[in-house]
Amino acid sequence: MSLIKIISKDFDIREDLSENRLRDAMIDAFAYLIDNDFPKLIQILYKTDVDQYELKKLLETVEGLSSAEVIADAYIARQMAKVETWKKYSR
Repeated sequence: MSLIKIISKDFDIREDLSENRLRDAMIDAFAYLIDNDFPKLIQILYKTDVDQYELKKLLETVEGLSSAEVIADAYIARQMAKVETWKKYSR
């Protein structure tokens, strides 16, 4: 299972994106959700199991990044952890 494949369950993204392009796409998606569909944002973060307390702490303390960037980074990190766990146990 790849990172793109997991993320494509929540977002409509191309499967040929580089890691940097993926991050940019996620920032754009989360910026849109923050402004236009906050309930869906919460649903995605809950379903993905992004730690709400850690995310709140990051949003309060990280400087120089937008909320969308912080959320995208936390989301991607969580999805990457799932990929690593899947790889570890699928051997």
